[in-house]
Amino acid sequence: MSVNKVILVGRLGKDPETRHLDQNVATTSFPLATSETYKKDGEKIEKTEWHNVVTWRGLAEVAGKYLKKGSQVYIEGKLRTRSWDDKDGNKRYTTEVVADELRMLDARSGDESTYNQSNQSASVNEPSSSSNQNMDDDDLPF
Repeated sequence: MSVNKVILVGRLGKDPETRHLDQNVATTSFPLATSETYKKDGEKIEKTEWHNVVTWRGLAEVAGKYLKKGSQVYIEGKLRTRSWDDKDGNKRYTTEVVADELRMLDARSGDESTYNQSNQSASVNEPSSSSNQNMDDDDLPF
């Protein structure tokens, strides 16, 4: 058994780039910065890592339409390394995060929008009046 799962929360380093491949399949890619802060010899140090994120199909359309430089996102996906030959015939490698879930964390009014590859639909996490329909005021915990 093995697991290839990546979870990142960070900010886009530049606007996403969307391309359409054969049969109009969309792919959108963007750099994502994650930072950690620690103290060394009493001095606060911040280290930033850059991740190349790739989205496909419906998720790519959403990313291209709604994300921009500076957007804060939650990404779930897997690592994938690919190779190609450059113009001089040298073998090149890159490792990317292929996202299958994306949550926009700085959505309007504090709502959190979630998009995923499997159903390619959005769900906005906000209080639902239907979940409280059966509750009388006397049943409320406050």
